[in-house]
Amino acid sequence: MKIKKGDTVLIIKGKDRGRTGKVIKALPRENRIVVEGLNLVKKHIKPRRQGEKGKIVEIPRPISISNVKLICPNCNKPTRVGYKIEKKEKYRYCKKCQGLIK
Repeated sequence: MKIKKGDTVLIIKGKDRGRTGKVIKALPRENRIVVEGLNLVKKHIKPRRQGEKGKIVEIPRPISISNVKLICPNCNKPTRVGYKIEKKEKYRYCKKCQGLIK
């Protein structure tokens, strides 16, 4: 999976198109990621104790990685990601500026 936890991404499809956010969770088996503050859905929570009220909270839901683009930390542009193998180690790099992505 080319996008990892901690990366900054741009949403290119869906209701949050054009917005950016930080990846807080990566789900590689499902090819999905959870982006902080984006793709929010409302969830109804039942009261747990007597006298407590139920609430409606907004939680971020996973979004497909095909609907996001990584923002390169070097050139600050949305880009595709490539891989380079040097000295038996695999590195990600920006396809626009050729800079390494940690």
